[in-house]
Amino acid sequence: MSPLPTTIPALVRTRVRAAVRRPSRLTPEEAQTRTLLLRLCSLLLQYPDAELAAARPMLTSTVEALPPSPAAEHLAGFTAWLTGQETDDLERHYVEMFDLRRKSSLYLTYYLHGDTRRRGMALLTLNQRYKAAGWDIDGGELPDHLPVVLEFAALAGPGGGEAPLRQHRRGLELIHRALADADSPYRHILAALLTLLPPPTEADRAAVAQLVAEGPPNEEVGLDPYGTYGEGEFAPPGTFVPPMAAPPTRVPPADPTTYRMEGTR
Repeated sequence: MSPLPTTIPALVRTRVRAAVRRPSRLTPEEAQTRTLLLRLCSLLLQYPDAELAAARPMLTSTVEALPPSPAAEHLAGFTAWLTGQETDDLERHYVEMFDLRRKSSLYLTYYLHGDTRRRGMALLTLNQRYKAAGWDIDGGELPDHLPVVLEFAALAGPGGGEAPLRQHRRGLELIHRALADADSPYRHILAALLTLLPPPTEADRAAVAQLVAEGPPNEEVGLDPYGTYGEGEFAPPGTFVPPMAAPPTRVPPADPTTYRMEGTR
C-alpha cells in the first residue's frame, strides 16, 4: 500500500486549528451576556463627556451584575477607575490615549493597511457590510472606529457580526499593548474584548511584533471614497493634530441591554 500523501498531515492540522478557533455554539443566556459585553465595551470606549460620566453608577452596577468571567473581571477593573475620576481628567486621558498616539488609535483599518489606497477600499467594504446587514451609521464616524465595530458585532451576532473584530485582531492586540505600556486603565477594556476572540496564532504574534517595530504600511494618499484628511479621519503618521471637540456621547437608556448607537435600525 502506498503511503499517505505528505499533504494530509498539513491539511489535518489546518482543520484542527480552524475547529479550535471557531466559536462554539452559545446558549441563549451566553449569547445575551456576550452581546451585553460587546455593547459595554463599545460604550466605555466612547468619548467620556459629562453625559457618560453621569451614567457611571448604572454602568458600574451593570458590570457588577455580569456572570463571572475574565471579561467581566477586566471591565470591573475599568469601571472602578472610571468611577473615581473627574470628568475633565477623563477627557484629557482619553484624548492623550486615543487621539494623540498612533499605536492606540481606535481606527482599526490603519493597523492593517496604514495610509495606503487599500485602507480606503477597506473602509468602503466595511461600510457595505453594515448596510447589507440593514445597519446605517449615518456618517457620524468612520466605519472602522472600534466602538462602531463593537456595536455592529453586538447587533449582528458572533458570526458575521464579529468577523471585522476577528479580521483586525492584530490591531486590537497592538492597541492593548500600547495601552498597557502607558499604564492606561483603558487596557482593561481591550483585554476584556480579546478574551471574546479566538486565541492568537504564532503568525498573529509575529505580525504584532512587526507592527510594533515598523508600524503600518505608509503611502501618503487620501482615504477615497471618504475624502481627504479631516474631522473623524486618522492623520498621516508624523502629523500633529490638536484635539477636536468631541462628538456627543450616545448615552444608554436605563437598561444597557437595549442600548443602540445612532444609526441603528
